[in-house]
Amino acid sequence: MSRVLKIAVIGTRGFPNVQGGVESHCENLYPKLANMGIDITVFTRKPYIKNLNNTKWNSINFVHIWAPKKKSFEAIVHTTLALMKAKLMGFRYVHFHAIGPALVVPLARLLGMKVVFTHHGPDYQRNKWNKLAKVILRVGEYLGCRFSHQVIAISKGIQTHIIEKFHRQAHYIPNGLTKPIIDSDISYLRQIKIKPKKYIFTAARFVPEKALDDLISAFSDLVSDTNTDWKLVIAGDADHETSYSKQLKSLAHSTEDVILTGFMSGKPLTQLFANAGLFVLPSYYEGLPIALLEAISYKIPVLVSDIPQHKELKLPPNRYFTTGDISSLKDAISFWIKQPSAMDDQLLNRINEIIDEYNWEKVAQKTFQVYQTLIKE
Repeated sequence: MSRVLKIAVIGTRGFPNVQGGVESHCENLYPKLANMGIDITVFTRKPYIKNLNNTKWNSINFVHIWAPKKKSFEAIVHTTLALMKAKLMGFRYVHFHAIGPALVVPLARLLGMKVVFTHHGPDYQRNKWNKLAKVILRVGEYLGCRFSHQVIAISKGIQTHIIEKFHRQAHYIPNGLTKPIIDSDISYLRQIKIKPKKYIFTAARFVPEKALDDLISAFSDLVSDTNTDWKLVIAGDADHETSYSKQLKSLAHSTEDVILTGFMSGKPLTQLFANAGLFVLPSYYEGLPIALLEAISYKIPVLVSDIPQHKELKLPPNRYFTTGDISSLKDAISFWIKQPSAMDDQLLNRINEIIDEYNWEKVAQKTFQVYQTLIKE
């Protein structure tokens, strides 16, 4: 295909190096689609972009659009403005990400545009939203699934949900991973005074469903019961400061050997992943967690809650703990950090299978095929 298909991308805050699952998804996916001959323009949210003069990155065009940095209005205001701008720029094809921005899908159809919608998960299950917001998100999910020309689901669970609830087919195209380039540099570890393979690591936004408070509490109990010299390192921050994020930071600062790095990217993040002794993701809710796929790409030991989205990866049973059970989490962490190597053959074999199955090249190829159907309709 020649560079004739122009896609407007709406629903991400922007990238590179912007915190969020949708943001990581788009940052990894769209350069590969651009290399395949698709003309990609991403409509970003100005508050998250450090350099507004940057309008091109890895063959992707950026159009920076104003948005209020307030979680209740940010997505819908930005999506509406971005869609109108895309129409004025002559776009016929638009790819929406997430159920909040999908509220505007019917408007795109009224404007004569062809729509792809990627469902990243039923966000109304997240604790951060009030009742009204959850209702609005359910409406967005319905409108995105009902009125889009093509629907993509990032997990098999979401695909089944769409089929059963909305009686329409959805393409299963998961998040991917990239095999990292790892070197021996540990300068960032020295900077924050941690030792390779002697720390538990996680990377997540500071929102209730990530259950970072459970992880800190389990680690605190572990420290109280043993003389472990391990530390807990948490990379991430809140998109919007809330009472929960403030309480989480307070809990971390008052707990011995817990280190908050803030949002990380680039070489410091690579060092944190590559040298972790154990990666833990205690979430109550996920779509298909890119942070977990990243940890797997580094072939480090992992431990995750037993939610359906994590179980979809079919890790060995001993790599799951009971969701929300701090005692179960503490016991699991204690078991694995006492092992001479927390990586066993069973886990390593499954990791190698996941690396082959979940990769961005395959994701891009499948998305490319979905885009081709737009031309034929």
